[in-house]
Amino acid sequence: MKLFDVDFFIESFPKILAKLPVTLLISVAAFLFAVIIGFIVALVKIYKVPILQRLADIYISFIRGTPVLVQLYIICYGIPKVIYYEQVNYSRLTAVDVNLIPGVIYVLVAYSVNIGAYQAETIRSAIEAVGRGQMEAATSVGMTRTQTMVHVIIPQAFVIALPNFGNALISAVKDTSLVFVAGVIDILAQAKILGARVFNFLEVYIAAALVYWAICIVIEVLIKKTEEYIRRYERAIV
Repeated sequence: MKLFDVDFFIESFPKILAKLPVTLLISVAAFLFAVIIGFIVALVKIYKVPILQRLADIYISFIRGTPVLVQLYIICYGIPKVIYYEQVNYSRLTAVDVNLIPGVIYVLVAYSVNIGAYQAETIRSAIEAVGRGQMEAATSVGMTRTQTMVHVIIPQAFVIALPNFGNALISAVKDTSLVFVAGVIDILAQAKILGARVFNFLEVYIAAALVYWAICIVIEVLIKKTEEYIRRYERAIV
């Protein structure tokens, strides 16, 4: 028995990397949907929309107070049950076969909802960090509230929130290691399958860890370069 099978470790890399597109698809797509959800919830909280503000607070509190794995189970078991219940009790108004829904759909819903709660607070704080004088100045030149938000507030808030966006995307990549509960084969699930065949789990888990690490390093570099590019005019002024 070898302590560490180097040959198997090297051989497992290409097979694990083959599932890299699945991990990236789930991470990036869920993050983009989450930003949209977070922006809407942030606006609800900023403008204190009646009823919706309370619902937004409950949503954020629930997501923050429960593990993402539990949320995955709720989505994966809850959505099919709701669809089946509706079909049985309401003459199949929803013509959807739950058995044909890919597991990745449940995963995207779960992660979008999860990340969206955190991004709501990130976006809200970023928007509120932009000085009120910006809003007043835009109003004084005849811009509407919508124009001010789109052309003045959001661009500045984006720069403020960018580091947090990078951290959220990195967390999304790492959290995808739980998608096996929905039957989705990602990097970690592939590693488990490979390791189970010959009972060499240490090698495949280290290989998977290195792949995750490499992805996160690339994201960190891209976020840093993007931030430097956006702030280039600030450095020129200084």
